Amino acid sequence: MAMSSTPNILLWLFSIHFLLSLVKINEAKVPAIIVFGDSSVDAGNNNYIPTIARSNFEPYGRDFNGGHPTGRFSNGKIATDFISQAFGLKGAIPAYLDPSYSISDFATGVTFASAGTGYDNATSNVLSVIPLWKELEYYKDYQTKLRANLGDGKANDIIKDALYMISVGTNDFLENYYAVPGRSSQYTIKEYENFLVGIAGNFTKALYDLGARKISLGGLPPMGCMPLERTGNLMGGSECVNSYNNLAAEFNSKLNDLVIKQNKELNGMDMVFSDPYGIMLDIIQKPAFYDMIP
Repeated sequence: MAMSSTPNILLWLFSIHFLLSLVKINEAKVPAIIVFGDSSVDAGNNNYIPTIARSNFEPYGRDFNGGHPTGRFSNGKIATDFISQAFGLKGAIPAYLDPSYSISDFATGVTFASAGTGYDNATSNVLSVIPLWKELEYYKDYQTKLRANLGDGKANDIIKDALYMISVGTNDFLENYYAVPGRSSQYTIKEYENFLVGIAGNFTKALYDLGARKISLGGLPPMGCMPLERTGNLMGGSECVNSYNNLAAEFNSKLNDLVIKQNKELNGMDMVFSDPYGIMLDIIQKPAFYDMIP
């Protein structure tokens, strides 16, 4: 397998995991994919804000259409692009702040995500990116434009039947809690987890109040195995940082409990917890099993 293909294949496997988690949602037609989160699902919004957290330069995008960087933190497509295509929608979900797209383009899919952001507003301040609350404000603006463009009836159908995907949280721990003085002096790590879960619950409830019914709440990957964390783990032989992985697994369990709770409390809510942890760790621990050419 060529090295340039590796990231796309891993994202494809990651996307398949998401799709397996969304089987019951997929029973009904999904007219649009609406995305919130961080660099894992940012398709270029950060290109249009004053931040250094951008990927608008090579080698990013080398395997994307035309071979040009798009603002995706990937050599090609990101997971939500693959998911959109799997649902029979567009092959790439555009960034809301990209002026080359219009509301008619966003009607079948849009991402409000911003690389470097988190649940915690303090996380977005680290690199001056879009906070999660602002992503929600952009979504409200999107709703207004969608209704003006399509009429209330059709727009409301899209809003109700769309799949809402949320992928965020890693930066709260690695770029904020463990890297910047502040939150670690205010909260123990377990208290901070609970603080973030509370924000997650408020966010999904806000989406529900705005008409969302099909939501995928993404968990954390084994973040101790991210390249930056392994590179910094010199005393550990540049292996995965197990404490960070254990934290991710613990936090994911709390997010899963939140999903179960809100599905019971919110009438008509159809939310799933999409957990990338297991499959990503399996890829890292058994790479030869995934050494294939699609």
